[in-house]
Amino acid sequence: MKIVIAGAGEVGTHLAKLLSHENQDITLIDLNAERLAVIDATCNLLTFRGSPISFTVQRDAGVANCDLFIAVTPEETANVIACSIAKSIGARRTVARIDNYEFMQNRNSTFFQRQGIDAMIYPEYLAAREILKSLERNWVRNWFEIHDGELIVVGVKIRENAAIAGRQLKELSAPEHAYHVSAIKRNHETIIPRGDDRVQVNDIVYFTTKLDRVDNLRDLCGKRHCDIRKVLIMGGSRIAVRLIAMAGDKYSFRIIEIDRNRCDVLAEKCPDSRIIYGDARDMDTLREEGIADTDAFVALTDSSETNILTCLTAKESGVRKTIAEVENIQFISEAESLNIGTIINKKLLASSKIFQMLLDADADSSKFMALADADVAEIEARPGSKVTRGPVHTLGLSHDMTIAGLIRDGHGMLVSGGTEIKAGDHVVVFCLSGAMHKIEKLFN
Repeated sequence: MKIVIAGAGEVGTHLAKLLSHENQDITLIDLNAERLAVIDATCNLLTFRGSPISFTVQRDAGVANCDLFIAVTPEETANVIACSIAKSIGARRTVARIDNYEFMQNRNSTFFQRQGIDAMIYPEYLAAREILKSLERNWVRNWFEIHDGELIVVGVKIRENAAIAGRQLKELSAPEHAYHVSAIKRNHETIIPRGDDRVQVNDIVYFTTKLDRVDNLRDLCGKRHCDIRKVLIMGGSRIAVRLIAMAGDKYSFRIIEIDRNRCDVLAEKCPDSRIIYGDARDMDTLREEGIADTDAFVALTDSSETNILTCLTAKESGVRKTIAEVENIQFISEAESLNIGTIINKKLLASSKIFQMLLDADADSSKFMALADADVAEIEARPGSKVTRGPVHTLGLSHDMTIAGLIRDGHGMLVSGGTEIKAGDHVVVFCLSGAMHKIEKLFN
């Protein structure tokens, strides 16, 4: 597949690196020669210096023959214009990164389709949605529903009190244990485990299970659900505004913001929330705002380091659920090893949505989630594909992937070695980064 990415900022660079590992034909356009030089030296892709809103630049970069054009520059208007140009000269499909939730509303979709924009990615919206999930399912690190909850993927941090700590995975595969251990994050590395592997304390374990077995899984992991009502947010970012709008009256929000002008804006956009002018890095400020009586603390400043440290402080003050926005991908593994709860990264979330499009799947039925160094996807098995030619244990799956579950006739089921996958099944696959192209060969 030929893909052209406009914008070598954080999102574009991360996406280009991910896609280059999947043996895609990638071209990256940006005006900044230094950024392109760094990427050129580390990634298997083409770079092209120029403005993405230039007809000449797009034609010279091969946009007219591309399967997918992705505009992820920091400027929303430039992204929309770039996609419109790309579509007009022949790009098959276009995706624009936006910063305005109004653009995503159904009543406005026809306008953007006429302009040549097939899909839009709003990273702040994706992040707010993930935070809501974390508040609702506050005992997990990740919560991922497939086909309206027919299958559930959860990531759980294992502590000393977990009944599964120290046990081999083959002990956990008995019929009464209705879950599949699909991946384990351990010591800054994600592994696809096998039956002889043991669950260790401080592992983040990714389970695939059924909704009616989630409570049993929670007990097995030594976790408990907490009722959350009072939420304290540090940083009045766009994510915070979108989160409050999406949550409605389910939670009582307070926002601590260090910029007085931003406080005035927040007071208008979030009229039912309490806006506090102050510095949440100051322990006295946190005490004055009742940090000890807060159910959840969400750190959404522009600084990953600040978000991590304040979540640690909140945990030490007795807050049950903490969520940190960590935009420096190199910090994610380190942050996951600390006691700071759920980590949100807009780049990974945006990449997940775009990867889903690359799987050529129906956006309403297919799901994709990118972890820091692993992926989980739901892919439909095509008639005659290799994955349908025998039981799972005969498929010769490489050690960087595993099949965790499937949806058949609208019903979810877990997968064992003896399971035979049929054409039309929607299959949940975990794989390490760089292995997605192998999976596509199995399913197409």
